[in-house]
Amino acid sequence: MSARGADRENFGRTPAGSGAQSAVVPGKATPRGTFPHYRRAGDFIFVSGTSARRADDSIAGAEPAAGGGWSLDIRAQTRAVIENVRDILRSAGADLADVVEVSTFLLSMADFGGYNEVYSEYFGFEGPARTTVAVAQLPHPQLLIEIRVIAHRPRAGEAAT
Repeated sequence: MSARGADRENFGRTPAGSGAQSAVVPGKATPRGTFPHYRRAGDFIFVSGTSARRADDSIAGAEPAAGGGWSLDIRAQTRAVIENVRDILRSAGADLADVVEVSTFLLSMADFGGYNEVYSEYFGFEGPARTTVAVAQLPHPQLLIEIRVIAHRPRAGEAAT
């Protein structure tokens, strides 16, 4: 078996004794690359870059426009991304309240206002630290936004320090 084939065979598995756990979450859009939706290491949960893709590979906030092309809605995409992140965190035993850091990648800073408006429905000044940057391209032409987060949630039965 090739090294690449062995990598695929071991995808989602964690070496014994590593204390880490990775998962691709059922019912969410399958990652387009070789990476999990999240990886837990101790009390920290690292959520991979998440988009507005649905399990059927359609994209929330991307609708066919009259006359061709697409109508893209940053507010709808932001809401879908945050809800996807929430679902992934819940599958790991955490929630949005456990998020300590957010990194957001926007296709255009012209969308910052709409993104920030929706983000503020979920997080306030007491929420996570945040960085927002504009990027030249995202993995699909209909995507306007991608978000990755780090959450802190002690494992069940362990006291927070």
